Amino acid sequence: MPVTSVLAQGLKQITGVQINAVEGSLTLTLETIEPLETPETSVVGNALIVDIPNAVLVLPDEDSFEEFAPAAGIALVQVSALSGDRVRVAITGTDTAPTAEVASGTAGLTLSVVPGIAQASEADDALRIVVTGNEDEGYNPSSASTATGTDTPLRDIPFSVQVIPRAVIEDRNVTELGDALETAGGVVDAGGRGTSIFGPGLLLRGFPVNDGIFRDGISTFSLSPLSTNDIEQVEVLRGPASVLFGQGEPGGIINLVSKQPLSEPFYSAEVTVGSFDTYRGALDLSGPLDEAGDVKYRLNLSYENEGSFRDIVNGERLLISPIVSWDISPSTSLDVYGQYAYDRETIDEGIPALGEGIVDVPRSRFLGERFGEFSQNQFSLGYRLDHEFDEDWSVRHALQYLQYSPRRYAPLIDSFDEETGDVERLEYFAGGEYQRIFTNAEAIGRFDTGSVEHQLLFGIEYRRDSESPEFQFSDLYTPINVFDPVYTGIPYEIAPTFFRDDNINTISLYLQDQIEIIPELKLLAGIRYDSVDQFRTTQELDGPRKEFDLTDEAFTPRFGIVYQPIEPVSLYASYTTSFNPAFGASLNSDGSSFEPERGRQFEVGIKTDLSEQLSLNVAAFDIRRQNVRTPDPDNPRFSLQTGEVASRGIELNLGGEILPGWNMTAAYTYLDAFVSEDTRDTVGNKLANVPDNQFSLFTTYEVQEGDLAGLGAGLGLFYVSDRQGDLGNTFTLPSYFRTDASLFYKRDNWRTQLNIENLFNTEYFASSGGRTSVNPGAPFGISASFSIDF
Repeated sequence: MPVTSVLAQGLKQITGVQINAVEGSLTLTLETIEPLETPETSVVGNALIVDIPNAVLVLPDEDSFEEFAPAAGIALVQVSALSGDRVRVAITGTDTAPTAEVASGTAGLTLSVVPGIAQASEADDALRIVVTGNEDEGYNPSSASTATGTDTPLRDIPFSVQVIPRAVIEDRNVTELGDALETAGGVVDAGGRGTSIFGPGLLLRGFPVNDGIFRDGISTFSLSPLSTNDIEQVEVLRGPASVLFGQGEPGGIINLVSKQPLSEPFYSAEVTVGSFDTYRGALDLSGPLDEAGDVKYRLNLSYENEGSFRDIVNGERLLISPIVSWDISPSTSLDVYGQYAYDRETIDEGIPALGEGIVDVPRSRFLGERFGEFSQNQFSLGYRLDHEFDEDWSVRHALQYLQYSPRRYAPLIDSFDEETGDVERLEYFAGGEYQRIFTNAEAIGRFDTGSVEHQLLFGIEYRRDSESPEFQFSDLYTPINVFDPVYTGIPYEIAPTFFRDDNINTISLYLQDQIEIIPELKLLAGIRYDSVDQFRTTQELDGPRKEFDLTDEAFTPRFGIVYQPIEPVSLYASYTTSFNPAFGASLNSDGSSFEPERGRQFEVGIKTDLSEQLSLNVAAFDIRRQNVRTPDPDNPRFSLQTGEVASRGIELNLGGEILPGWNMTAAYTYLDAFVSEDTRDTVGNKLANVPDNQFSLFTTYEVQEGDLAGLGAGLGLFYVSDRQGDLGNTFTLPSYFRTDASLFYKRDNWRTQLNIENLFNTEYFASSGGRTSVNPGAPFGISASFSIDF
């Protein structure tokens, strides 16, 4: 706060921090203009805590002070501001809590610190106290657990990993995963609204994500767009990831990291009003539930009611996401969490596409029906248990139950008559219930073999998927004219004609070793074994029930090497693999089952810290997905597994703080994704919805001092080149360049923000829905939000 405000409130200013280490002790001086009150001291773990009342921290360059290992026996000295006009000094001992004599004088407060006497060697687990809960690294997070299953610095990981932090999500004021991923290179949101049978419809390095979305490392699934309101950050691991995550596509996986309970009380409320009758409200509540602070909670609540620039289209979303964390002992913790989400939205397939292009109609033109609707109830409940045996060995165990019940009911586009402008529509319904049980157990250990350091991860995993969908797609519905639409408004009878009942059991074992040969040279090796047992049944109305049984086994290895010639530069190379079982109810012409699809990737790259706050990553890769099913030229009703799809390219990601208050995240991707082998004449064809060139930039600047402190503005630039609309490459989606902007003001505990999407009202198509339709991008839109923390 301004100095005049501080003085008016009678608060004492701490203007500097000095540390002087001498043999066997340490002197810490807090420089002040006026004497400070004598503070109280306490001990938490192996940290000495000194809380100073009626004081503020006014350092010249930073909001807090940290110094690691300033003296023997001292792991960390941290000085930070607390709520309620307090300043906290935390002095963490490497072995046990230090002691200190406190003296207050005219020049400031002096602490004469003596390290504690070790009762047991715990230097590697020195407690680091962060008063605000999670440490905020802004636009440049330094670590992620997705790639390795351990909290590893990004510069030590031989794979391409991009983190989208909470700061970027909030500055852009986006609440859906697809929108949040616009700043991630190589990601395309190709999903229609409410029509996908595989989830949000995201593409990563040219391949569908499908079963590759995780939440805190556990596979999650939803046919609706996923909310980011209860997410701390999004981690994108590019390339095949079967070693840790099992079956999936070779493009990569997306891991959503949940907001965690905080040790200090935190209450936040936010409201948003926007174009197209959009209204949102969110609450984020956290804090301790007992006096000792061993039990903490966090609760996220949000509701959204959204219109659309598309005629008739609207939707709503409710999210309830609680978590309770219990520190049972200093070495054991338990998290119990749940989530309930309700989604409803109008099913919208977009605008019809001709054989040679896209129908020239207003981008608001809607060709469904008002009663056409997608809805879904989703519920999950689980727990995570962590236990540390000592500073080197620990175990963790997780269990989760997930259930979702989607309902899709709408006439869908079947064909288009260019001469009359009539769109033939098909009566469609899909319902049913989907359940998933997941559990795993992992052991993590550190040990040395001579001078070589190892960090070992061993895990066992079980997953059971139960599905009972039902479908209706046989009868034609009343056509609609694309140039002069007349909506019937007449619902049709729901009468499913096709049924499935599936149970899939997966058992997995995996082993990974992170090896440090010397500080500059690190290796990573891992292998996974999966056994997938499918038992599926299908039945047409009044027909016999057919049974299919398929068991697939697969080993998927990966290897990587990191060399760091100088501290801020990491050179890496890696080889990774994936597998994806065939659908058990699909058979060859001879009645045999298909083999799993396999994926492999070679990648090389460089990661460099341009400064302490700014990082640049560059990656080049080649991916091949093999055993792709293609039509049998001798019998087109059946398939052969002779196809291959390739994806190769270069990615650049830049993120962090350029100057104080000036943050930026930027990404560029060149991608050549094509059919490399096929029985048809599609060899060499580009994959649908995948641009050759993709660029994004989002940057903000916030005034740091003076009367305008807290005022800021943001600019977003998004470029996507031409893309093919279908695998046959019969029509092209044109390139587009979209500009977003924002204006915000932060003051004390509140923030107000204005976000503009598509500032210049660019007309563009976001994606293709296949051979029949395309999804137009949103026009100029504006939203205003206000948030306050208590």
